[in-house]
Amino acid sequence: MSSAWLLPEHIADVLPSQARRIEELRRELLDMARSYGCELVMPPLIEHLESLLSGAGHASGLKTFKLVDQLSGRTLGLRADMTPQAARIDAHLLNRQGVTRLCYCGPVAHTRPDGFHTSREPLQFGVEVYGHAGLEADLEVQDLALDALRRAGLKGLVLDLGDARLLQGLLDGRQLSPEALAALSAKDVSTLRELTADLPSATRDAICALTRLYGGLEVLEQAKALLPDHALIRAALADLAWLYGHLEAVHPEVKLGFDLADLTGYAYYSGVRFGVYAAGSPDAILRGGRYDEVGAVFGRRRPAVGFSLDLKAIVSLGAQTPFAAAVRAPWGEDASLRAAVRDLRHQGHTVVCVLPGHEHEGDEFECDRELVRGGSGWELRPL
Repeated sequence: MSSAWLLPEHIADVLPSQARRIEELRRELLDMARSYGCELVMPPLIEHLESLLSGAGHASGLKTFKLVDQLSGRTLGLRADMTPQAARIDAHLLNRQGVTRLCYCGPVAHTRPDGFHTSREPLQFGVEVYGHAGLEADLEVQDLALDALRRAGLKGLVLDLGDARLLQGLLDGRQLSPEALAALSAKDVSTLRELTADLPSATRDAICALTRLYGGLEVLEQAKALLPDHALIRAALADLAWLYGHLEAVHPEVKLGFDLADLTGYAYYSGVRFGVYAAGSPDAILRGGRYDEVGAVFGRRRPAVGFSLDLKAIVSLGAQTPFAAAVRAPWGEDASLRAAVRDLRHQGHTVVCVLPGHEHEGDEFECDRELVRGGSGWELRPL
């Protein structure tokens, strides 16, 4: 019999110190997104399963918890990703003609973890830009993503670019199995050759060549030499070069590169995609890209690009910034004392009242000042 206090694997409580850091970063990132013109939306935690999985692909279906609605008998899903929900809101509820910028932050749940050290209950923060098909929207989203990671205090950022159109151009209407896509992302060439044996040899060789196309700016020239001359491939390589140039000019401290075989999220990405890595994490801490087709399943195809990250994972990697010190105050029935405490809290100070009988216990907060009675009333003194 398991102990009552044990939690499921890859599920954990967030204790006060970490919770404070997560909440402070959540507020800061939402305020930052608003400074870019983003509007906050709050999609529901559960939806009809077909709505949650629309355009999201096979992988999202496997990651989604499913349950039966006791009112209608229909199958519901506990969201594993908020991106399709934001696309539904833009396409079906807001129904605007121009550019719409949305942001969100909320919990999602995964049936299986994405990695050995990842949570099955991420706190997903994301930004989506709808209504503009040009690279300007892609660049704005990437700028915002890098700004968000800087706000979190992360160092050693590496941004890898890729494009779903490269594989689309190579396949030219054909499809790859999920297993073949996984082998391609893992750069497992032998397995990839086995799973693509039914493709023409030239196509198979070009797909296998993607596994070698990672690194710096030279990768784009190598891709031109190794990949066939196809309109989608030409457009993808030109767009990647354009983005690289603009990112390099504005973010010189970020290491830029390409990984043309990374197809994470290929099921709904339709163009440029990117992942960001940071010191201390073996996996991407943020992923994003263009997904123009997802809105079509909600009745309105719209250009769309965005990114998302897990706030819990970001906070665990960031620098441990000290919290603002608090004020310690005695508890009392004196109206002037209570008024002084209330006035300090209105000014933004954290005031911890010491309850009767607990005067010699340690404070949960680090207090550097004390509220004491002086000659002219209650005043602050350093501890």
